[in-house]
Amino acid sequence: MTDGPDRTTETGPDTEATEAPAESRTPPEKIVAVPVRHPGRWVAAGVLLVLAAMLVNSLLTNPAWRWDVVWHFMFNTRVLGGLLLTIELTALAMVIGIVLGIIIAVMRLSTNPIVSMIAWLYAWFFRGTPVLVQVIFWSFIAILYPVISLGIPFGPEFVFFDANLLIPIFVGAVLGFGLNEAAYMSEIVRAGILSVDAGQTEAAEALGMTRLKILRRIVLPQAMRVIIPPTSNETISMLKTTSIASVIAAGDLFTEVQLIYGGNLQQIPLLVVASIWYLVLTSLLSVAQYFIERRYSRGTVPVREGGFFGFGRPKAGMA
Repeated sequence: MTDGPDRTTETGPDTEATEAPAESRTPPEKIVAVPVRHPGRWVAAGVLLVLAAMLVNSLLTNPAWRWDVVWHFMFNTRVLGGLLLTIELTALAMVIGIVLGIIIAVMRLSTNPIVSMIAWLYAWFFRGTPVLVQVIFWSFIAILYPVISLGIPFGPEFVFFDANLLIPIFVGAVLGFGLNEAAYMSEIVRAGILSVDAGQTEAAEALGMTRLKILRRIVLPQAMRVIIPPTSNETISMLKTTSIASVIAAGDLFTEVQLIYGGNLQQIPLLVVASIWYLVLTSLLSVAQYFIERRYSRGTVPVREGGFFGFGRPKAGMA
């Protein structure tokens, strides 16, 4: 028999456990971060460094490179003249390609089936035939049409031009490169236009804006983020593709180099000269591409501390 009430208590799920005093708590163990080892990366880096050292050693010790000949012709007037013509070919071809590519892209997106089909046929034909064939074709267009005239379709003609004078070798090369480039640019521009949300176009139409103004002031500025990178790559590719003009003796950089080593039989040194100039121009275009892309990507792509080369982390405050 007990003298008082049972002092035994049961603990249930609702009963709060008494916390242990602070002195009896065990401090958590310190976490030691052990970096992950990547021996394969160091092995690959070592192999690449060895290969790079072997390449540099070959460039410096192999007399067949004839670096004296390379530096002698590096700033030769004929080489510089060909370099200038290469720049002109690239610039004119890209202007034609971009302007005509925008027109073809807009035609492809037209609701008119005839307009859309003609634009598709243009892209199909010029992308489906080699650019070398097109350059040669336009350079010898006078064989098909000795005289080019203007007048009423299927009616009288009023103005006549000699095709050989109207389309010389240089103009034929520009047309061949430019018209071919327009087919590729049309797909790039079309992809950029389609990347813009259709709701913005609908909102602009509701405000009474014309389709041309919508394209110029709303769609294209936003599509530039998508259009600029591949367009820059196309420009760099066009710079090197102009070497094809050597088959029609257009006088570009590669043509002049061929003519020089055809006379002195120094093929390797002269090819090195051409390669160095192509590398210089493509490097300048790559730098320009970086700054243009950064301008049109403001607010969407984080700016890296590494600058042009893209190394490093995004700057503080950038997502």
